[in-house]
Amino acid sequence: MKLAPHLHRIGNDIVAAYLVDTADGVTIIDAGLPGHWRDLQRELASLGKTVSDVRGVVLTHGDSDHLGFAERLRRDHGVPVFVHEADADRAKGGDKPATPLGRAKALPVLRFFFYSLSKGGLRTHYLSEVTTVRDGETLDLPGSPVIVGLPGHSPGSIAVHVPVADAVFVGDGLTTRHVLTGSEGAQPAPFTDDPAEALDSLRNLAHLDAAWVLPGHGTPWRARPADVESEVRSRA
Repeated sequence: MKLAPHLHRIGNDIVAAYLVDTADGVTIIDAGLPGHWRDLQRELASLGKTVSDVRGVVLTHGDSDHLGFAERLRRDHGVPVFVHEADADRAKGGDKPATPLGRAKALPVLRFFFYSLSKGGLRTHYLSEVTTVRDGETLDLPGSPVIVGLPGHSPGSIAVHVPVADAVFVGDGLTTRHVLTGSEGAQPAPFTDDPAEALDSLRNLAHLDAAWVLPGHGTPWRARPADVESEVRSRA
C-alpha cells in the first residue's frame, strides 16, 4: 500500500512492515511475519521491482514479529540485515526477558493470534547473521536511513529516520493500535522490557523532521516527532 512518495506499507494495523522505494533500490524497515513474504513480492511487483532491488533490511528491534522474512532475504538473496548491536543476540533467537501481559481483551487478542497464525507467526526464522548498527549511524542504503536510539521496548530498539520518505519508523517504541486491548491512538506498546525507559526514549525523536511516525502495530500516524513523547505519555 502506497502511503506517500517513496513510502509503502505491507501487512495491516495488526502487524506491518515498510518499504522505502528510491531510484537506487528498496530499503525495508522491519520484516513482519514469515507469511508477509508474498505481500512483499506483490508490493515490489506493483513498483515494477523484484527482490533483487532490495538493498537491505533494517530491524527496529529483534522480536519475532519483526523478523519475518528477513533471514530468507539474507540467506537466499544476499540482502544484509541491520540490527542494533544490543539486540543482535535477540534477533538470533537469544533469551528475551518475560514481560507482564497487562490489560487484555479477548477479541483483540484472538485477532492478533489468528492473524499471526495465518502469516506463519508460529515458525519464527531467527537470523543466522546480522550487520550491527549504533545510534547516530547513517546507513549506505536507499533513502540513507539514520539510526536513532530508542531503548526500552528492548535494549537495542531503534527508530529509523528516512528524510526522503518524510518518515520516522518507530517499531514498538509506541503503538497506535494495542494488539491486546484493541485501543487505538498513540500509546505505549505492550510486551515492553522497561516501560519507563521506553517513554523517556521518545524524547530522542523530538529533533527529527518528518510528517509520518510509523509503528510496527497500528495505523500510520501523521504527527510531528516533537509531539510524540507528550502524546504517548498522556496515554501511559
